[in-house]
Amino acid sequence: MKREPKTSITDLIIFGVNSVVENKEKCTFERLIKECFSLFPESFSFSKYPQWPDSLKLDRQLRALRKRRLITGDPKTSFSLTKLGKKIALETSKTFRQRKLFK
Repeated sequence: MKREPKTSITDLIIFGVNSVVENKEKCTFERLIKECFSLFPESFSFSKYPQWPDSLKLDRQLRALRKRRLITGDPKTSFSLTKLGKKIALETSKTFRQRKLFK
């Protein structure tokens, strides 16, 4: 099984929001769960059922990200990144590219 990079779960969620938005899609809660689980299955799955996404792994983190003003929105509508959130998403993306170069 492929190992995922060690990045904080909040940075992975920010990256996921950015990924959905960059694909010109509305970042609903369900779509974000799918994106995060598809990109980082080890981080967003149930421990006993790794083939299934665990939405609770996003719930508390999304509230914290909103409080830190990195995202806007809520699970009933959709999410988007603030300027600072977008900056973190781009930095995370650069980190992933650098790790690929050194493998």
